[in-house]
Order: sequence, then structure tokens, then C-alpha cells
Amino acid sequence: MAERDYAADWPAPSRTSFIPGTSIELVRPRAVGAAPEHALFDFDGTLSLVREGWMDVMVPMMVRVLLPLARKGEDPESIKALVRDFVTRLTGKQTVYQMIRLAEEVKARGGLPRDPLEYKAEYHELLMSRIASRRNGLADGSIPPDEMLVPGSLALLAMLRDRGVAIHIASGTDEPYVLEEARLLGIDEYAPASIHGAQPDHRTYSKEMVIRRILDTNGVDGRRLVAFGDGYVEIVDCKAVGGLAVGVASDEAGKSGKPDTWKRNRLIGAGADIVIPDYREAGRLLDYLWSGGGEAAL
Repeated sequence: MAERDYAADWPAPSRTSFIPGTSIELVRPRAVGAAPEHALFDFDGTLSLVREGWMDVMVPMMVRVLLPLARKGEDPESIKALVRDFVTRLTGKQTVYQMIRLAEEVKARGGLPRDPLEYKAEYHELLMSRIASRRNGLADGSIPPDEMLVPGSLALLAMLRDRGVAIHIASGTDEPYVLEEARLLGIDEYAPASIHGAQPDHRTYSKEMVIRRILDTNGVDGRRLVAFGDGYVEIVDCKAVGGLAVGVASDEAGKSGKPDTWKRNRLIGAGADIVIPDYREAGRLLDYLWSGGGEAAL
């Protein structure tokens, strides 16, 4: 099942509100209804910061591929702008979709493209070199997991578990790496047997499939699902089944506690009901969800 491209199908409201005294933005306030029974999380940028800076690896790699095929009048900067545009537009989908787009661009320029999986393997080798010190530090204990997590992640997961919510993780990163990094970060214990990632054949996996499986297997209505994500795919797929979508506009590099503007706008366009910068105010957010809504400050 192919993942859909990003489209700002939900117009931004003229005004939004906030839970008083917090940075929890209520974009489309609504009666929450019954408390959530299942929570779906994206992984990279939503929980994990291990791969922060990945675009600084992918974009230069793609530019190197396309430079020999430059058209008249193109220079490295214009090709970089082209690549950054389509990489950004496809962010949130499985990595292979960006590589498919690269292969299409090579072909359109008269080149002979490699298999997208080959491009993906090259990118991943470069990325793993960049983040090796992070992974090694987590493994040997020299880097505390909190340093490589969106602030408040473990506390939120513990709060949800304490409320009886089943936690699921669905990532566009290859599943073996998601499983390994979830273990290094101490996340795996919160989602036993429910951590999912990209498969060798991208057509056999999508976040939409994961959501459908959660609902069908447990016999629950989509309104009992809440999804957390910094990408548009999980937001769109959650809204499609009637769930509550929490956009996580995380400042991955700075962990400033302020929402990343580009992510915020993109998440609102995808349909996010609530936008948060991280999970430092998780208790207030869950109180809001479990109370069925509350007073908001304009």
C-alpha cells in the first residue's frame, strides 16, 4: 500500500488557543469523548533524536549523484535547492520513496539510475557513520538516553502505560534499526511486540497498515486512537480513521522547548488537532485528553 504524498488539505484556522499556562496549542479543539486506548508514535524526531541531522547527509549525497547530469545553467546550489525541495516534501514517508524520486530525477536527465534500494543503502552507510558515536555512546552508557530523546518522552510513555494505554511505534526507518535504537533508548519496554519499521519491500508496509491492524486486531473504533508524530503521514492516517492527532513540532537540534515553525505549519496542514514542541508538559496534555477537553486561553 503506497504512502500518500503531503498535501495541506486542512486549512489553518484563523485563531488557535492554548491550554492555560502551557505551550500546548489547541488547533482544532473538539470533545475528545472516550479516553484513548491505543497510542501510536512515529519514531525519529517524535521520540528518538539519534538520527537528528539526517537531511545533512541525504541532500549532499543526492547532489553528488545529480551534479554530473546538471542541465544548462544549473550550478551546485540550484541542484541542492531542487533536492532539498523533494526530500523535504517526502519527509515522513519511508526513506525509499526519496530514493525513488532521486532515481526518477536521474532518468529525467538522461542518466541511468541505480536501483532505489542501492541509493538507500549508500545513504544509510553514510548516515550510520555520522551517528556511530551516538549509538556507541548509548550502548556503553557514556550517553544517557535522555540526551537522545525528545524531552519528556519516557515520562509520557510511562504516564500512558499507567493509564492502561497500549503503545505502538511505527517508523519509516528500517525495522531492525528501529528495534535496536528503541532498545538503546529504553523505549522498547513500553511497546512490547509493537514496534514496526520499513520492510525490504516497501509495498508491504505503511503506517496506515499498522493503524488498521491495531484497530482490527483489538476491535476498537478509530476514536480510541491518539497518534503522536512530527511527520505528516501518521497525522493523516490517524485522522482518516477518526483518531486524535497530536503534532510534535520538535526542535531536534536545540531542544529549546519552542515549536519548530516549519514542522508546526506542516502538521497543521496535515490535520493535527493539537501541536506541542515536546513532552515536557505531558501531564497537562493527558489531563486534557482524559477530561474530554478543557478551558483554553486564546
